[in-house]
Parts: sequence; C-alpha cells; structure tokens
Amino acid sequence: MPGTKITSLSNLKRKIARLKQDGKRIVFTNGCFDILHYGHTKYLQDARNKGDYLVVAVNSDSSIKKIKDNNRPVVGQADRLKVVAALGCVDFVVLFKEDTPLKVIKALKPDILVKGSDWDKKKIVGADFVENYGGKVIVIDSVKGRSTSAIIQKIARLWG
Repeated sequence: MPGTKITSLSNLKRKIARLKQDGKRIVFTNGCFDILHYGHTKYLQDARNKGDYLVVAVNSDSSIKKIKDNNRPVVGQADRLKVVAALGCVDFVVLFKEDTPLKVIKALKPDILVKGSDWDKKKIVGADFVENYGGKVIVIDSVKGRSTSAIIQKIARLWG
C-alpha cells in the first residue's frame, strides 16, 4: 500500500539499517516529482533496477518554491508523496524540507546514489559523501523532451 511506503527519516533510517544488515543494496534518489510523467517513471524504474530497494526523497513545497519559482509546485507535497509511493518500483518515500537532500543522504548512507543525466555528476549533491564510504554514484539517461516545465509551458500555451 502506498501509505505504508511514506515514512519519516528516523523510521526510514532504522528500516534501511536492518536491510543493509541483511546484505540488501539501497538505491537513493530525490526530486520534486511535480506533475508526474513518463520521464519520471522511466527514471525511477531504471534507478530501482540498480539495487534491491529504492528510496525516493521528495522535495517539500517550500523547498520547491526556493529552487524553482513561487508558482511551483503545481501539485502539493501530500499528493506528490502519495503518487510516488503508488509506483511499484518505489519502496520508500520520505519528504525533505531543506534545499538539498544532503541531510537524508547522510542519515541513510545509501549504497547507490542516482540522478538523471540532466545533472553534471560533479554537481550531484551528496556524491562526494557517498563515494567516500565506498558507495556508487550513477547517472541515468533522462528521457529527451520530457519535463514538468515543458508540460506547464504547453498547458500555458494551449489554455493560458
């Protein structure tokens, strides 16, 4: 059930520690996931295929306003958490309020940190931290022409 996938950082930290003791590989990624589209779902499926469990950290509404603009997100954080949790490839979902997911990454110490190819590997938040303890950072190809911003622009053009 999607609701059981959504958890606090403290609960998630305990769950991840147990899974790691059992030898499971934890994959971590993060994002806004505002207006979920095929690019998101393909990316999350690809990320999940890199390990045994996929943790997705979702930006809070306030953090999105800081990194995107004041008109975003279109979909509120409670709904975005539930939509991401409803995906079969996602095992855990956690909300973060900071500008970056570094606090979550440091708490969970994932085996694999994944971001899309729209990110320069050198600028991926937490990459140095993960690599320093022997974890991997993987960049996954993004689906060309698929983005929330493009969807918003198309809607504005057609119905604005």
